[in-house]
Amino acid sequence: MKKILFLIPLLIFSCTKKEIVSDISSTTDTLPAISKTYKELPVDLAKEGIVTIQDASKKNPSQTFRVVEENKIIKTINGDMLPVIIYEELTADQDQFIIKIKNFNGKGISGEINPENSQMNIRFNQIKFPTGDYDGPFTREIATPINESGEVWLIIGKSNMGSGESTGKFSVSLK
Repeated sequence: MKKILFLIPLLIFSCTKKEIVSDISSTTDTLPAISKTYKELPVDLAKEGIVTIQDASKKNPSQTFRVVEENKIIKTINGDMLPVIIYEELTADQDQFIIKIKNFNGKGISGEINPENSQMNIRFNQIKFPTGDYDGPFTREIATPINESGEVWLIIGKSNMGSGESTGKFSVSLK
């Protein structure tokens, strides 16, 4: 009987507990973190000159598109969109993510892969230069000079030199 008298107030208290919910978009202008393994982003990406692919797609849908061909996910962007952050997900071990940058005319390109799971086994496998030459493999970071203008490809996929899951969500920051 004493146990029941103790449990009744506990049940009443737990049933009347109110959940506190706030609207993130109205209280701050920062992006919510997807996972604690992502690196913190600047407070205001627009001030930093960084555009996310979602923002660019809303402003001008003709500047970016995504195609899936068997185990290849191909995202095409314009060179004038850099710097940019692209969010993507690989769902199978043999998947590759190819970023095609059309009309690239910079002096070089640098990028970083930030996986949601820090143990994710992916890297920049290759880069295709406007001349048709390839270079690679790289790590999760890439910084390479590009002396020609034209179309540049960044090929991201599983690292055969490492172990671990090669599936999951990640972002690619390009400058």
